Amino acid sequence: MRIFETFKNIWKIEELRNRILWTIGLCAVYRLGSFIVLPGIDAQLLASNKAAAGEGLLALLDMFSGGAFSNASIFALGIMPYISASIVIQLLTMVVPSFQKLSRDGESGHNKINQYTRQLTVLILIFQSWAYISSINSQYAGLGTSSPFVSYGAWFVLSSIVILTAGSMFVMWLGERITDKGIGNGISFLIMIGIIARLPQALSIECADRNNGAGGLVMFLLEIFFLLVVIAFSIMLVQGTRKVPVQYAKQIRGNRQYGGVRQYIPLKVNAAGVMPIIFAQAIMFVPMVLSGFTSSNDGFWSAFTRPDSFAYNAVLAVLIIVFTYFYTAITMNPVQMAEAMKSQNGFIPGIKPGKATADFLDTIMTRITFPGSVFLAVVAILPCIARLFGVSTSFAQFFGGTSLLILVGVVLDTLQQIESHLMMHHYDGLMKSGRIKGRTGSVAAY
Repeated sequence: MRIFETFKNIWKIEELRNRILWTIGLCAVYRLGSFIVLPGIDAQLLASNKAAAGEGLLALLDMFSGGAFSNASIFALGIMPYISASIVIQLLTMVVPSFQKLSRDGESGHNKINQYTRQLTVLILIFQSWAYISSINSQYAGLGTSSPFVSYGAWFVLSSIVILTAGSMFVMWLGERITDKGIGNGISFLIMIGIIARLPQALSIECADRNNGAGGLVMFLLEIFFLLVVIAFSIMLVQGTRKVPVQYAKQIRGNRQYGGVRQYIPLKVNAAGVMPIIFAQAIMFVPMVLSGFTSSNDGFWSAFTRPDSFAYNAVLAVLIIVFTYFYTAITMNPVQMAEAMKSQNGFIPGIKPGKATADFLDTIMTRITFPGSVFLAVVAILPCIARLFGVSTSFAQFFGGTSLLILVGVVLDTLQQIESHLMMHHYDGLMKSGRIKGRTGSVAAY
């Protein structure tokens, strides 16, 4: 069969084979670390009360970390603090002149920005580590059960902060090594591995619930069908483009005349990829951190710690639409595109070069970004809709939101890189006709 021949070709390419093995090995290290419990915590008592981290935003954060969060492991905070720091730095590059100058200084400026991002990540990790330990303590105090901490004191809190901070920085290092020596983008790949690790358990729980409750196996198969439909629409959203024709003017050199060439600018319906959901989700984690210092379930912040509440989903949808426009403006600058076309003697038929072209591109991008942002918002709140139909919390997360788009985006990116290696070595690609479309603005931007 052709698929087996493709796998044989992949294994024949030494560089690609080594990259895949590197990726598998580093992912195995990441998964192993998610089961190493923090020193000073009773693992058995923690496991018996795991339901304390099984609902709300805690379940979503636990999914991103592949179960490390509920296990109170050394990798409990995962990679999300690094993503939060990256968001803050990207915002600063938009409004602070000194950061804008660094972003235009080439590789040296990029390295400086990365250094600031890592430093900010450490600061965020110190705060979140403290909030994480305090949250576990307050949750068990509210439940009235025995604390999983062997000895809760200043030394335990300080040592846990150091270990959690070092663990997340090590996860970030693993992601960078995967990017350098493995296949795909390391940071996004680790997030995907954490999500996939929760899928078998979620499927088994949902299947058992349906067999023991309403609907039976038929309802479970219908859920799988609708999940595949959502995945198909998500792929269309990731790869959808609108082509804008660009005519390159005739050039006269000496006595010879060179004819014009027509090309196309592919403007993506969703140029921001999954990043708006990542941005919005990172902000929605703030209420969870703040509410973690109290055992009370009442108050203003509690409404935003339940993903099935109307307030949470309404704010999340608005944030996603806003961040879609924001991130599209960062990745696709109409003024720069218009200047690049003008410098190469290119123009859009019927549109004057310069400012008129920039305004035209800006209008087109605004029009095609709106449906993309709305669809992103709908995908983000699909887990809540699935919960209304009786789908279990763990399985509902795979119906939309960040998890689904990350899975789709990272898989497409990885397949594209594998296909590039195959084509470069003159082997048939993964697809029988055509090539896997690339994409920009995904979580791989990190």
